[in-house]
Amino acid sequence: MPDQSPAVPRRDVPAAGTPSNAVWGSDAIAAMLRALDIPYVCLNPGASFRGLHDSLVNHLGNAAPQMLLCLHEEHAVAIAHGYAKVTGKPLAAILHSNVGLMHGSMAIFDAWCDRVPVVVLGATGPVDSAKRRPWIDWIHTAQDQAALVRPFIKWDAQPASIAGAYEALLRAKLIAETAPQGPVYVCFDATLQEARLDAMPPLPDVTRYRAPTTGHPPAHLIAEAAALLSNARNPVILAGRVSRSIDGWQQRISLAEKLQARVMTDGKVGAAFPTDHALHIGPPGHFLTPDTAAALKSADVILSLDWLDLAGTLKQAWGAAPVTAKIIQVSVDQYSHTGWGMEHQALPPTDVYMLCEPEPAVTALLSVVTTSKRTPASKAAPVVAAPVNTDTSISIAALAAALQAAVAGDDICLIRLPLGWSGDLWHYRHPLDYLGTDGGGGIGSGPGMAVGAALALHGTPRLPIAIIGDGDFLMGATAFWTAANACIPLLTIVCNNRSFFNDEIHQERVARERNRPIENRWIGQRIGDPDPDLAMIARGQGLVGLGPVERPEALASVLAEAVAQLKAGKAVVVDVRVTPGYSPSMTAGLTRKIDE
Repeated sequence: MPDQSPAVPRRDVPAAGTPSNAVWGSDAIAAMLRALDIPYVCLNPGASFRGLHDSLVNHLGNAAPQMLLCLHEEHAVAIAHGYAKVTGKPLAAILHSNVGLMHGSMAIFDAWCDRVPVVVLGATGPVDSAKRRPWIDWIHTAQDQAALVRPFIKWDAQPASIAGAYEALLRAKLIAETAPQGPVYVCFDATLQEARLDAMPPLPDVTRYRAPTTGHPPAHLIAEAAALLSNARNPVILAGRVSRSIDGWQQRISLAEKLQARVMTDGKVGAAFPTDHALHIGPPGHFLTPDTAAALKSADVILSLDWLDLAGTLKQAWGAAPVTAKIIQVSVDQYSHTGWGMEHQALPPTDVYMLCEPEPAVTALLSVVTTSKRTPASKAAPVVAAPVNTDTSISIAALAAALQAAVAGDDICLIRLPLGWSGDLWHYRHPLDYLGTDGGGGIGSGPGMAVGAALALHGTPRLPIAIIGDGDFLMGATAFWTAANACIPLLTIVCNNRSFFNDEIHQERVARERNRPIENRWIGQRIGDPDPDLAMIARGQGLVGLGPVERPEALASVLAEAVAQLKAGKAVVVDVRVTPGYSPSMTAGLTRKIDE
């Protein structure tokens, strides 16, 4: 029977069984997960971990950790990803054998690129071939299962004993939480799970295996950086991948104000600095606009706080010319750089390199930099709501204005934003105002990440709102079933342009270069004929589905209803038919020649 308490998520409560002294290998593994304080396990069921599944239900009572049933393995990892973006802490995602790992691999790659901790658990076997069932156990057993994802995880293990399983889980969580954070993978032999034990092996003291605190930069590097910043005529801070800590947020503001340094933020990562602050320049976007590129090029000292793609950003400002500014880089990201992929981006020039996370560097710099005598910057202009389109269609700017009116006075968290969103449509004044993208740049992760972030935000006054594209929704739509099943409040607004519009822009670019008709860019891109009924897809899974909203005058009432349903504890999807288009920075980035 379900747990009907007001706590979210809703929990299925197991029926009581006959007391027994029998202990199984998977009971010990489940007990270790509880000791590690992992609150939820996201899974799609599989026979390879049937032993662990039973232990989570009948040994632990489906509590601490509680299972969240998902309809696809990619959703399981994406939900854990979204949770970690809010909390900085990992959930467990269990993937069935090699086939489940293949399904979940895209979401694991997203977590890897986004430097987010997820403890991915798998199962295989039986490893002993004499114990395998004909056919199915053979095709679901791999000699080296972790090889499927090893290029984009931090660590993996396949323990052969319960003592080994304890150590593997302790090490997995420690490594996942150590900066730079990322996904790890532990695979359990089905035979190990289903082995009967004489007694429950004693659990280790998990407090002695915690992730290390971040390192502090050496004093001589702080002194060098402080001298550069204190003597700079025009310093710029690039606030990149930072924590969701409010203390860290306040210290970045204090450092910028003390230096009178201008600050840029990145639309690909979470909110890092108040965008309506007088020192913030340009809207956060995926690429620099001509104005922000010129502003960056005018800097004589640049402080990069783990800026994503520092070299690429400098190239947008300086082109092929040497970078004239002094560069202070603060990042531990190189610890995750491998030779398999290129997600490490190009190698940036640096004059001072602090191999630590941004927060301790900012704290140390704040105490030693000289207060600037420059005239304080004037206040930034407020966000101005854009008018609706003259052709009576709904622009993304009009949607943003209507949503601002619907949530006026509320604290919200923008979990995701579509590519067509312009950074000047919404100001961020708190580290949880915006969580960034998925890291991997694919499609289909948005729904799962939205559910995970909403789970993490439950019990707080902050309203979880995801704004995603129709392609993202359709690829990941069944992730929303988990929100309905577990009663996780969430508002998702689909900016439905009825196209894979990103690739329409690319096809137009190719057609122009080849002197071919750009009118054909839509072929093989448009999601229509028939138009999928997104609201019906949501309702069919137990969510509140509203729309399609096709005219601007209908937006206010529909969004008001959606927000009311969200506050009442519902998971809501709103289908808004928007005008295809991109922000200035996104258009510039997509239409730039590949060889530039």
